[in-house]
Order: sequence, then structure tokens, then C-alpha cells
Amino acid sequence: MSTRLNPYLGFRDTAKDAMDFYQSVFGGTLTRSTFGEFHASEDPAELDKIMHSVLETDSGLVLMASDTPNSMDYTPGSNYSVSLSGEHDDDAELRGYWSKLSEGGQVTLPLETAPWGDSFGMCVDRFGVSWMINIAGAPA
Repeated sequence: MSTRLNPYLGFRDTAKDAMDFYQSVFGGTLTRSTFGEFHASEDPAELDKIMHSVLETDSGLVLMASDTPNSMDYTPGSNYSVSLSGEHDDDAELRGYWSKLSEGGQVTLPLETAPWGDSFGMCVDRFGVSWMINIAGAPA
């Protein structure tokens, strides 16, 4: 296995719903474990919370997430974005992701032709995660 870098998202109580949503957007195989399955919390309210989840797609996308235990600080921030980018040939796939991610969320920059020639947009999905989509312009 080669080294890879992928986003790991933290939630308070919505990791299961968020990862189900991302699976509906990207497809792929979703695995998850709860705090209860690993006896990782003595708080009965946390037994069904997600301790670790991984979404892997056939095209190589990997997204991980978990719920933050009640004993740990959880402050949602705006200091990260998840970036999806691809070539002109990936236009339909990436626009499909954009449509699903922005539905029920907030478009902060419409997916339009950017000054550098690519199509680029930004949105915040219904779970508060910021996304950037970049589709390379047509080859010259």
C-alpha cells in the first residue's frame, strides 16, 4: 500500500448520518465501528456513537470520520475544506458530486468558470463541511 493523505472529519453526534450521506454522494463501501463495539467509553450515551468510519470508493476516494466523545472539546471550525478535483473528462462526475453536496447546504461560490480557466465552486454541505470542487478546463 502506498502512502495516502485523506480527510478525517470530526462530528459530535452526526457522524453516522454524515457518512451515510457521503456514501449516497460518492458511492463506495462504508465501514464503521461504534464506541460500544470497542468498549471505548463508559458513558451509556456514547455506545452507539461512531468511533471510526471509512468510506472508500472504486475510484480511490477515501473519507474518514468519527464522533467526538462528550469528554473532549468539540468546536466546529472553518479552517478546513475538502477538495475534489479532476480533469475535463471528469466533468459530469464532479458536477454530480457538486449537486448532491450543495443540496440542503449553502453555496458560497457557484460552480462557474474561474479566472484560471477551470470550473470552480465552493459550498458548505448540510453537515457544516466545506467543499471545494475544481474541474480542469478543456485542453487547448
